[in-house]
Amino acid sequence: MANAPTLNPARVALSHEWLTIPGGSEKVVVALLELFPQAEIFTSVYDPGPWPPLITERPVHTSFLNRIPRAQRIYPKLLPLMNRAFESFDLSGFDLVLSSNHSCAKNVIAPPGALHVCYCHTPMRHAWEPRFLAGETGPLPPFLLKPLLARLRRQDLAASRRPDHFVANSHHVAERIARFYGREARVIHPPVDVEPLLDTPRSEGDYYLYLGRVIPYKRADLAVAACERLGRRLIVAGDGRAAGRLREVAGPNTEFRGHVSDDELRALLAGARGLLFPGEEDFGIVPVEAQAAGVPVVAYGVGGARDSVVHGETGILFQDHTAEGLARAIEELEATPLAEGRIRENARRFGPDRFAAEFRAFLDEVAGG
Repeated sequence: MANAPTLNPARVALSHEWLTIPGGSEKVVVALLELFPQAEIFTSVYDPGPWPPLITERPVHTSFLNRIPRAQRIYPKLLPLMNRAFESFDLSGFDLVLSSNHSCAKNVIAPPGALHVCYCHTPMRHAWEPRFLAGETGPLPPFLLKPLLARLRRQDLAASRRPDHFVANSHHVAERIARFYGREARVIHPPVDVEPLLDTPRSEGDYYLYLGRVIPYKRADLAVAACERLGRRLIVAGDGRAAGRLREVAGPNTEFRGHVSDDELRALLAGARGLLFPGEEDFGIVPVEAQAAGVPVVAYGVGGARDSVVHGETGILFQDHTAEGLARAIEELEATPLAEGRIRENARRFGPDRFAAEFRAFLDEVAGG
């Protein structure tokens, strides 16, 4: 293990995949920056437009990929170059390195004597679990895809030796870190801003809600098919590259709202009979937000939802990953009395203050107090 610094080292480097579109992993970045206001950011590609001053008013170091025309839009296609991009950063003089990783951010090379802690949202999913690429790779033929994934796995396994410690965002991810990397990980759930939703009044309506990006692996198609099968009304709030196809096959019970504002989201949550969360997620912030608003969750019981949804108390977890399986889970929810207060209370344990306290305590522990 590297020589451990004190908890508040003079120089902190925070490595993150890319800063383009705000999402769940970026909320962890913000929380880490609040813990370490002196931190400097290292990222492959950076678009300063959508970020708060907490990010834009500090040094943000970008890789050579940021100089590629339209890099802020085509960055997923630059994945074969990401390993080299993060290895190219010079972290000399930093005594604490924090990597926020779901692909290559952990691949930075920490200087001798520095402590490197990786907050892992997931091991590189597209390399280790190609099933997540279904519907994502377009025309890339298998004879090209197979060697590319093999190279990514070799690089990712080698880079997994670089952090001194791993922190996982869920027990599901900790299991994958152990399986793919042979490393142990401490589970610290990501911060979820539950407070604004805890006071959202309930006025349950006649619809179920799918909330989030409409992309293949999130399986919004199962929510649509299950509700059509049962004759239940469904509102899809969110957009993505799979939305067009889903609109074509959806029936009269499904309404597509696209991207919604925060106020619209609160209103949708207030009236929803339940949130449908049919994809396998590493953690999943949306089910926690729904529970904070008092909304029960029907979630696929493989993945991070196992950490946030209490089966039979705050929602229903289902195992049969089909439209029929989800339909049965919806019927089970409708037959199960759930207490709104219990649902909201469950969400409280994922708040930002809890994240900050747990992460700081972990650093104290690994840095020798």
